[in-house]
Amino acid sequence: MSAELISGRELAAELREGTAARAARLAEAGRPPRLAVVWATDDGAAAWYVRSIAKAADKAGVGCELVELGASASADAVQARLAESGGDPSVHGVILQTPLPDGAEPDELAAVIPPDKDVDGANPLSLGRLAAGLPAFAPATAAAVLALLDHHGVALAGRHAVVVGRSTVVGKPAAHLLLDRDATVTVAHSRTADLAAVTRTAEVLVVAAGRPGLITPDHVRPGAVVVDVGTNPTPDGGLVGDVAPEAAERAGALTPVPGGVGPVTTALLLRHTVIAAER
Repeated sequence: MSAELISGRELAAELREGTAARAARLAEAGRPPRLAVVWATDDGAAAWYVRSIAKAADKAGVGCELVELGASASADAVQARLAESGGDPSVHGVILQTPLPDGAEPDELAAVIPPDKDVDGANPLSLGRLAAGLPAFAPATAAAVLALLDHHGVALAGRHAVVVGRSTVVGKPAAHLLLDRDATVTVAHSRTADLAAVTRTAEVLVVAAGRPGLITPDHVRPGAVVVDVGTNPTPDGGLVGDVAPEAAERAGALTPVPGGVGPVTTALLLRHTVIAAER
């Protein structure tokens, strides 16, 4: 029996519709929401993601400025551009797209983004506030995981969730968000001994390791809800997740790649931008 697919497309469409209505009201009031995406990489997956943001922003009525600095840009150049966008009163959201040029420190650069414009939760201050249960924009990908689970009626309180991956972009914030929903959370990673033994205990399994096919049927508890956050480019220009297709034989529900977490992430980035503009 194959797992139920937890698509993100319907939820993303609903989010975009609500965002577009709010953006239109802001525009009528003379405050059109605007997002700046700063990137300095030739990574194929990053380019695909940035294009998807711009396309979705256009549909939602959110202005989107793509600031492409090139893979040879210095850390100082990236920092200067982030500071410029952060200080621009017409810009309400600022995103620093990864990967970054050699020698650039993600935390140092993200710290330049004003917290009230940090719509992707990259500034360490935002992550700290999230961990402390204080208001902050959560990284959109981590927030998308929770939004998808809610949309599909997946109960979290009292259930055991395992997060594979400990990045500040997905793994750690997703764990905090799950804890806030009264799940019991285990964080696993590349140094976890016998990963399969750990993941098989999960009623809800969130995989954000960046390794295609890492999770096989042997890693999945029968009937578990599996959220695949992986977006790994293939030679033919496609995308595959961190969960092998065969895992659908054991999972109760599984997010597809593409079409699962990705569309919701983009929709939430735009929603966060509109919220920032409203404030």
